[in-house]
Amino acid sequence: MAVDFNGSWKLYEQKNPEEFLRAIAAPEIYIKMMNDVKPVTMIQQNGDEFTICVKTPLRSNTNSFTIGTETEFNTMDGKKIKGTARLIDGKVVIESEKFTHVREIQGEEMIETLSAGNATLIRRSRRI
Repeated sequence: MAVDFNGSWKLYEQKNPEEFLRAIAAPEIYIKMMNDVKPVTMIQQNGDEFTICVKTPLRSNTNSFTIGTETEFNTMDGKKIKGTARLIDGKVVIESEKFTHVREIQGEEMIETLSAGNATLIRRSRRI
């Protein structure tokens, strides 16, 4: 059975945001704000097609992609990266040259694990 990512998710906890953002060379302003920002992520999933919008007080960022197809993604700091999303064991795994982003549902939570080199950011959100 496929995992249903549809809905709105509010971040409530994250670990290691500064270390991860420095590893991907994010602007210092984003690093300083990261602990104070609790984004809402809205996901529309239709089979293998996804549209994910992340809203923060600073800006909104929307990416659409199809599982298995290389896509150009916009990052929150305005950069563009190419990556391919795959569905692996019910998890959406996006691999780019800069980092890997794994999104999964565990019970009532959405867990995101972002890795770049030795830095790992873990974000936990609840459906709202």
